[in-house]
Amino acid sequence: MKKCVFAGTFDPFTVGHADTVGKSLRLFDEVVIAVAENRNKQCMFDANERLAMIKAVYAKEPRVRVLQWNGVIVDLLAAEQTPFYVRGVRNLMDFEYENADFYASRKLDREFFPIYLPAEQDFLHISATIVRNSIAYGKPYRDYVPEAVYEYIQTRGKHV
Repeated sequence: MKKCVFAGTFDPFTVGHADTVGKSLRLFDEVVIAVAENRNKQCMFDANERLAMIKAVYAKEPRVRVLQWNGVIVDLLAAEQTPFYVRGVRNLMDFEYENADFYASRKLDREFFPIYLPAEQDFLHISATIVRNSIAYGKPYRDYVPEAVYEYIQTRGKHV
């Protein structure tokens, strides 16, 4: 069975993230979505909320498993017994960041194997930052997140 890991803060999970998972499901038998803690980020949603939102999106997809991770990715890959680390790439800045991460991670684990999946053109402008700003300033964001995420946010009172 081929398995990959897709990790991020997902604050919140966007349609771009969902597109990356969808593409990954075409390549792999199982996709592990890891909700990561990033000490450098002030999140709008806590880890449990982010986990719940993503689980709601994939409630009927048995090939997707969602977990919380607080550590380095190579350790998660080892725990999941896979070298495959999927990354969605929207632009050159994303690619440069991911490429630097590749070299650092490869020093820790020679088997580390990133797979860069390009974003669809319709999703190039979508980011979790855009969604958070839209929420904070009371602007529309429904088209930027999966329906289950939108419903979760609406029912939890994070909207303005």
